[in-house]
Amino acid sequence: MTTATPQPAFVLVRPQMGENIGGAARAMLNFGLDKMRVVDPRDGWPNERAVAMASGAGRVLDGAFLTQTTAEALEDCHYVFATTARARGLTKPVVTPETAMKQAAERIARGEKVAVLFGPERAGLENEDIARANAIINVPVNPEYASLNLAQCVLLTAYEWRRQSADIVHERVDMTKTDWANHAEMEALERHYEERLDAAGFFFPPEKAEGMKINLRNMWSRMPMTRADVQMLHGVLRQMVRWKEKG
Repeated sequence: MTTATPQPAFVLVRPQMGENIGGAARAMLNFGLDKMRVVDPRDGWPNERAVAMASGAGRVLDGAFLTQTTAEALEDCHYVFATTARARGLTKPVVTPETAMKQAAERIARGEKVAVLFGPERAGLENEDIARANAIINVPVNPEYASLNLAQCVLLTAYEWRRQSADIVHERVDMTKTDWANHAEMEALERHYEERLDAAGFFFPPEKAEGMKINLRNMWSRMPMTRADVQMLHGVLRQMVRWKEKG
């Protein structure tokens, strides 16, 4: 069963291998998509190889809408993208997957239904299919080897949809049983090192000592540390002092 989440429909036109249909289902569900439409699959439907390859994404296949023609698959759609490596003599807007999915998100937010056509593995979409699309998605691949597997193309497009539609944190630090050190903890670490370095005669000559201490504090302030980091550095310094005193 498909979800009610607003999203584009991914239309697989005359797919040839069940494994690629299953791979496409996995790619779709990886990025929160489950509205698949399948047009005239070569090996019939349902397809056991597709189910085996789907590996946990079987519900995408279970909810897939089967049609005999591309026109049937697009009947309720307001805007259609066609994925192809070349325009084949047809004048149409050509966009990257990123731009296409940005436009799709905007249209879907306005209440429109959007579809993306993916062609069969051997030769891709035919001109008859592409002519039904409003725009072409062209993946910026190596021009000397532009062939993409069906599931790969679905994955790339689904990934771009996810980027446009989800609240994604683009960078994070996973904390492991600790938290960031606060200002007081960093101040204590700075004092500990400053005191021990002062005792060791590090701040020399005297007229440069204050500037050296400021530089040292500035260095600590540039270092994002966890409480575990701070505790370890305290321990390192204590052990070095103990080792020196034993000598």
